[in-house]
Amino acid sequence: MSVNVDLTTVWAFIIAFAVFAYVVMDGFDLGIGILFPTFEVGPERDRAMNSIAPVWDGNETWLVLGGGGLFAAFPLAYAVILPATYPLIIAMLLGLVFRGVAFEYRWRDPGHRRYWDAAFTGGSLIAAMAQGMTLGALLQGIEVVDRAYAGSWFDWLTPYTLLTGLGTVAGYALLGAAWLVWKLDGESQHHARQLAKRAAWATLVLMGAVSLYNVFLNAEYAARWLTAPEIFYAAPVPILTAVVAVAMLRALKAERHSKPFWLGIALFFLGMAGLGVTMWPYVVPPGLTIWDAAAPERSQVFMLVGVAITLPLIIAYTAWAYWVFRGKVGHEGYH
Repeated sequence: MSVNVDLTTVWAFIIAFAVFAYVVMDGFDLGIGILFPTFEVGPERDRAMNSIAPVWDGNETWLVLGGGGLFAAFPLAYAVILPATYPLIIAMLLGLVFRGVAFEYRWRDPGHRRYWDAAFTGGSLIAAMAQGMTLGALLQGIEVVDRAYAGSWFDWLTPYTLLTGLGTVAGYALLGAAWLVWKLDGESQHHARQLAKRAAWATLVLMGAVSLYNVFLNAEYAARWLTAPEIFYAAPVPILTAVVAVAMLRALKAERHSKPFWLGIALFFLGMAGLGVTMWPYVVPPGLTIWDAAAPERSQVFMLVGVAITLPLIIAYTAWAYWVFRGKVGHEGYH
């Protein structure tokens, strides 16, 4: 018996997985950068950086996979989304460049370390804000005429995109603080735990605000969440989000080490599930579905062979890197 496989749907899930992997892995790196000014100059800042030194650049592999996969599997979506968000994409890339350069040079140029620390924080903050605003620009809808972007240069700048940008910054700060709770000890860990509590509340409030805004943003979004029978399929997402949120706050209060970080990842996963419920099957709301934007089937098959080889390798070496550098971070450092 033959089985029909919708390759377009398969590719949609591959890209969604790559985006999720990037968000949670590079998210805590960016979160540490966002929180960096709150750390004491000296050993506390050095230990925070050393906690991500072995893995931060490898985490960006997932950004390449997600962006490259979008270009290859959904070229029309790529051709529409980029012109609609060019300023945000440029800002994000420049932020990541400043973050990466500052990460290396703060150790090699101690005389100007405070400037490199400022670049590290600024680059992380700009990259996180730009990523969140790009998501907001996509969710609020992109004007498409004759299969091309038909909006203006500043359509991406709205109160809604600013809200999604702030939500992403808060969420990354939560992941960064939770990572440090896991990787540090002593007074630095206590400081990270206090930051995680504040970031958790900020993240939950902003998640709620974005979710509420979505209901009024688009009538179809409201129907997905508030009308039967769709509501019965969507309801588990906010319910589980509330359960995870309570568990995270309790884990932070109980001074658990790794549990807050894993619950933070779960929170992001549920947020992405909610995003899927809201957008599916559109890749560019409100007019382009994944099938409208998909590459020819032969191209999808050809690329799927490559992904079937490379994706397990990426997962394997990423897991190995995290395993090798497991445990608490000492004072000796990576550099």
